[in-house]
Amino acid sequence: MKIPFAKTAAKGTMRTPERPQAPQLSSITVGALYRGARQGGDYYDYISAGPRLLMLMLDIAGRRAEALNIAAAVQETFRAAADLFAIDDVNESVAVSQLLLEINRAIITAAGGVRCAPGILASYNEVAGTLWYINAGHIPPLLKDGAGVNPLPASGLPLGLFSHATHDANICVMSEGSALLLVSRGLVEAKAGGEEYGLDRVSQTLAATPLTDGQQLCVAVHESVRNFIESRPKHRFVPGGPRTVGEEDPFSANDATALAIVRSATAAAKA
Repeated sequence: MKIPFAKTAAKGTMRTPERPQAPQLSSITVGALYRGARQGGDYYDYISAGPRLLMLMLDIAGRRAEALNIAAAVQETFRAAADLFAIDDVNESVAVSQLLLEINRAIITAAGGVRCAPGILASYNEVAGTLWYINAGHIPPLLKDGAGVNPLPASGLPLGLFSHATHDANICVMSEGSALLLVSRGLVEAKAGGEEYGLDRVSQTLAATPLTDGQQLCVAVHESVRNFIESRPKHRFVPGGPRTVGEEDPFSANDATALAIVRSATAAAKA
């Protein structure tokens, strides 16, 4: 079922979001990798906030220029929350829910109406090793720890649909040596030989990749997509992204983004 969205963003100067800056946390490494034909509306960001890392990923419907303009408005709201989350005793559950509500309203305001935007908002606390998160209709993040790889399923509607929609935050523990992986719909839906790459292959790649660095994990996921495309008939990989011989680029309709954090293990855990 297709969800309608505003065809034009609010009038005014079109903007683009700033690139994320490397976070300053000692217990994790963060990685992000974007690839595609740059026609979709993928947006991700992360910021350090005291002992916490805030992460956001959105898939904003509509034309790319409009999606980037909306993302720029969202970025202002997202980054303005850093001071709140830097407070040691902040109620993270309430703060995450409230921030997502503000992001939701920023999307609707910048779009000038309804604009479907599945998203994930998360707050990792390196002191407690906890992750508060909300999955608002997005591809499930994957958490890898000693118990295996498990998805964090959606618990609410996508953003940009209802101005007063609320979402409750969930919590999980990121043990030492664990990893969190977020991927966009465009990456999961990359096609080759009439078959989608799929979330199961993302999960298998995560399970097989040594957890030493967040950026290396993102590279491994994109490399897996490339190998999937190359292994199918009538497909080859060329500089600039996957290409299909005589057919449409499998990434042309969507962006493909991966965002990962890896929590380092202690020396005792490595021994």
